[in-house]
Amino acid sequence: MMEDAKEKEKKSVKQIYISILALTLMNVSIIAGIGNDVQQAFYGLSAVTYFAIGAICFFIPTALVAAELASGWSNRGGIFRWVGEGLGKGWALTCLLILWFQTMISFGMGKPSYAATIMFYTPMYDKAVQFAQHPQHEVLIMTGFIILYWILTFIATKGVKAFSNVAKYGVLIGTFIPLAIMIILAIVWLCQGHTPAIPMTPKGLIPKWNGMSTLALAAGVFFSYTGIDTNAAHIKQLKHPEKDFTKATFITIILVFLIFVVGTVIIAMVVPENQLNVIYSLNTVFRELGATIGMPWLYMVLVWAGLCNVLANVITNMAGPSFMLGQAGGSGFLPKWFQEKNKHHMPAHLMYTQIAGMTIIAYLVKLIPNVEGFVILLTQTITILYMFYYILMFITFLRLRYDQPNRPRPFKVPGGKVGAWIVAGIGLISSVFGIVLAIYPPAQVKSEVGSPVTYVVIICILVAVILAICFIMSKKHPEWVDPRNKFAPFTWEIEGLNKPGKVSSNVPTEIMSKDQNPMGMPIKRHYSPDEQVSSSVFKAAEDNKLTPPDADN
Repeated sequence: MMEDAKEKEKKSVKQIYISILALTLMNVSIIAGIGNDVQQAFYGLSAVTYFAIGAICFFIPTALVAAELASGWSNRGGIFRWVGEGLGKGWALTCLLILWFQTMISFGMGKPSYAATIMFYTPMYDKAVQFAQHPQHEVLIMTGFIILYWILTFIATKGVKAFSNVAKYGVLIGTFIPLAIMIILAIVWLCQGHTPAIPMTPKGLIPKWNGMSTLALAAGVFFSYTGIDTNAAHIKQLKHPEKDFTKATFITIILVFLIFVVGTVIIAMVVPENQLNVIYSLNTVFRELGATIGMPWLYMVLVWAGLCNVLANVITNMAGPSFMLGQAGGSGFLPKWFQEKNKHHMPAHLMYTQIAGMTIIAYLVKLIPNVEGFVILLTQTITILYMFYYILMFITFLRLRYDQPNRPRPFKVPGGKVGAWIVAGIGLISSVFGIVLAIYPPAQVKSEVGSPVTYVVIICILVAVILAICFIMSKKHPEWVDPRNKFAPFTWEIEGLNKPGKVSSNVPTEIMSKDQNPMGMPIKRHYSPDEQVSSSVFKAAEDNKLTPPDADN
């Protein structure tokens, strides 16, 4: 009877796929937006060099590693699946929780700044600038934005099709169309005889050395590139997960780099460095460029368009981490209440918990006396945690190259083991570099936080508390296992191992997991750690047409 019920449930659920384009734009919505370019515009043309260094040292290694891991272990779970295969369930859940907390904290800290930009949605530019410099009724306005975020979370609970469409059109309207307009109008602006505010010469590409602040900027650029792996949560919504995720990843690399570089250079050209303002300089650029064609009010149109990108960013981030955590939670890691999914198969309780935490942080940031110090500490804490997350991913990649060398991977980082070590090594060094700089006290630490010792101690305590929560939650509870969950066991579980270890099997993960009981339940069909199958099996597995071969019982 139970088997019949499962079959009926399987047939009743229509598989909904997302396209490579949709996944690419979801990736872009998480990583990039022209609103992120203003901060780097302070560094003029040399920002191009910083973005190139960030892409080479962090973004490309991260994307290459994520592509190989997704192609070899394409079952549900994303980072949880990958790290669990290489390092075990405890570290795997730690990665998911770091991602979940990072999203909640980052969005919470960003809310107050939105309140200062509210007047730019009107054609009254001068009043908008005055309001941004001296905002009023900030808590009330911020509450309006928080309500918007709750609405977006509600939309995200409606399923992958709903939020993938919002993300897709949000990025197109809020990033690519404004960027195209900026490029065209910047050319018109130059043709009209305007002089760029920065020297447009090869010499301008060379960064100026300003001590630790120069290094801190490089680390900040690394952080700008984080998130390429987040949408692996939806890998099973791709028709051909192993190939489609890889294609979307490499298209994302190109688009993100162009958005960062082109947007930053145009902003630096139009607005002099001493007039740059992180909150509203992008609107100044839109106004200045719009004036070239007699439309200074164009900034208002593009601000509304930019809101679409905000919607895409929020809805993708609120869906991805909770979606992955909810999938893993059904294997015995989350209480039943957090596991519950709505009719769209989304973990609504978990998503609303995250948005509630974001709301609390937003009001804390706005209402506590020493807001600057609080934001500095939270920012550096999530930077350390996020870099630690990527350290675990790079270590996992290397571990799987040695522990599961024969496991089929449609995409492999080129260069064999040497290439793997070069790519992962650069990524590891960059991540450690980011952590060291996050711990290093900034210049304003004494006035905002206290002594450097206090600064370091508080950050270490915050990191330790969050990691302790992760480790406590990583303890599995058999009574929390949902026998209906769709989370396949790890390969080392199917092969009868107690923890990740070295195996010589070349059986594709899709074949090993086919028709198995879900994670947390007894393994239905065991495979030998040294089991071998022919190359024809790989082709059939890619086409999803193969039934599992005979395996050891």
